[in-house]
Amino acid sequence: MPARRPLILTALVAAIAAPTAAQAHLVATGMGPIYDGITHFGLSPEDYLPTVALAFFAGLRGPPSVRLLLAVLPVAWLAGGLAAMAGLAPPAAAMSAATAAMFLAIGGGLAANLDLPRAASAAAAAALGALRGVADLSGVAASLPHVASLAGMAASVFVVFAIAASISLPLTRAWMVIAVRVSGSWLAASGLLLAGWVWRYGVRATGS
Repeated sequence: MPARRPLILTALVAAIAAPTAAQAHLVATGMGPIYDGITHFGLSPEDYLPTVALAFFAGLRGPPSVRLLLAVLPVAWLAGGLAAMAGLAPPAAAMSAATAAMFLAIGGGLAANLDLPRAASAAAAAALGALRGVADLSGVAASLPHVASLAGMAASVFVVFAIAASISLPLTRAWMVIAVRVSGSWLAASGLLLAGWVWRYGVRATGS
């Protein structure tokens, strides 16, 4: 049974991240739009899991990569959210497939500990940020409260990325690095399961 726990955990993560609605919705906390955005990020595994994995990956590459991706990811998230509010979001099925692809790419890159050029890593961060920003704000009308919620999400991305990167950045012992890389393999497996879910069931439009 213990040997099956990683597989069960991976399946559970993929099921939680699997899309069930064609429209985005923001969490209402009653504490204001910025806190709504922070809470939305914290309750969205499809947002924070690849963010943490990308931060682990950057930390293994060293401080310059961390600084670069820490600047790129939140800005791309903001840009994606603003684009979505402007009505530039692609179909929900395409975003779901892209999310699965990002899980596979980022998780696989971390698991393999790929030595990518910084420009390629920055491009991956920009793609992730833009994709998730669009997905989070897709179908949401442009307004100051929604922009404030988006700012809360971007701030959460910055903080979570910085904390996660600080975990992997000082690692030097092989077993510690391997432990971080294993988390990438779980994310990649979740992406594979999510891709199968999207292929089999598609995106069910249930409203928000």
